[in-house]
Amino acid sequence: MATDNKQFVMEFHDSPSASAAPLEGDMSNSGPSNVPNVPLNGSNLYPSTLDEPVKDTILRDVKAVGVKFYHVFIPRSSKSLLRDWDLWGPLILCTFLATLLQGHSSAGSNDGGPQFAQVFIVFWVGACAVTLNAKLLGGDISFFQAICVLGYCVLPLLLSLIGCRIILLASRSLVLFIVRCCLVLLGLSWSVFASTAFLASSQPPNRKALAVYPVCLFYFVISWMILSHSG
Repeated sequence: MATDNKQFVMEFHDSPSASAAPLEGDMSNSGPSNVPNVPLNGSNLYPSTLDEPVKDTILRDVKAVGVKFYHVFIPRSSKSLLRDWDLWGPLILCTFLATLLQGHSSAGSNDGGPQFAQVFIVFWVGACAVTLNAKLLGGDISFFQAICVLGYCVLPLLLSLIGCRIILLASRSLVLFIVRCCLVLLGLSWSVFASTAFLASSQPPNRKALAVYPVCLFYFVISWMILSHSG
């Protein structure tokens, strides 16, 4: 047996293929990369964020949220809201919306405002229902992408709510009520326009109207809560 192994090793070293392909390599980090899917020029398309400071991570996330808010104000063909989706922005907007709309009822008065949990449930359950409808209609958009778009596009309604609260601090009259209606209507129109600019393209051409109607209804309910809140 030992003689056969020795003869096999001698035949392998004497073969042309063994001499043409020497066994050598470099496992150090200074040499060229031999790992697949890693660029040879040293650039990394997906840099690791495990070693970066917490401050840099927070600043990067805040910048990403700000960019999405910008796309809500100026809806374009950019797919930033769909490609880099997150739920930080919708969560922040929902929290502010529920806090500002929270009613304060006493023994003899009620300002007509909903409770925090009611706004929270209407926001998320409504967004999930609209998203489910879009998926059932054959939309090529993921569940969380649609939730992200619907949540970020509540920003115009939140701004109209802030404007209404400022008006209510001044006085209550028919003229100011009309101004509040105009603010809420403007916020509703912009929210619907911004959301459909991102979601309409993901729906089949013959079902876009069926997908847009629940979106309008979702924002209309939020608008009604804003308008009916008397501060």
